[in-house]
Amino acid sequence: MLLENKVVLITGASRGIGRATAIEAARQGADVAINSYTDAPAAAEVVARIEALGRKAIAVDGDVARSESAAAFVSAAVAALGRVDVFVSNAGICPFHAFLDMPTETLRRTMEVNLHGAYFMTQAAANQMVKQGDGGAIVAISSISALVGGEMQTHYTPTKAGVHSLMQSCAVALGRYGIRCNSVLPGTIATDINRDDLADPEKREYMEGRIPLGRLGRPEDIASVVVFLASDMAGYMSGAALLVDGGAFANFQ
Repeated sequence: MLLENKVVLITGASRGIGRATAIEAARQGADVAINSYTDAPAAAEVVARIEALGRKAIAVDGDVARSESAAAFVSAAVAALGRVDVFVSNAGICPFHAFLDMPTETLRRTMEVNLHGAYFMTQAAANQMVKQGDGGAIVAISSISALVGGEMQTHYTPTKAGVHSLMQSCAVALGRYGIRCNSVLPGTIATDINRDDLADPEKREYMEGRIPLGRLGRPEDIASVVVFLASDMAGYMSGAALLVDGGAFANFQ
């Protein structure tokens, strides 16, 4: 029960890593507020899973790219669950596209969701934690793509590097308030975001072959690390980045 009686807020939590993190947080004793965008049925299913574990949960619809969504999410969570102890910035998109003819709108939307959204939501959660006066933990989902390039991800990789950098700067800015800020860098995780890319059997086999542990990651592999960083077990970790990729980054040769 690493998060017993904590209140955890998670963006983009109706599917994938966010969903797994919400459920794992509840297993570890937390009440959970989840954000999703135009995905009400999936969000309701996550809420039901959390409630079945004996914890409280709410779902709040909102586009993280809009700054007003951040205040609304935090306010709704506080009204329903009382406070904010942990915030997980997870919402993100990756519409794969070549560089030379990247549509301006695709670039803009990816930046706004992945980086601006992380900024707005982190800022709102941090202000609530400062108001409460007893610290907290912020965890952002970055990516192995913050460290390496991707031919079809020239719009995506800078946002994930930015998310990691944001956590480093927030660790400095918020440390005086007892708020820890860390990032998790997942490798290739089988989620909706890369379902089409991994639908090609040859591509999937290639990706699996580059991972020393021999398999793609699962959302639960990331959720457990997020819960650790959010817990008191990581009480002296701030400004850190944990790479969770089955050894893929190390496999240069």
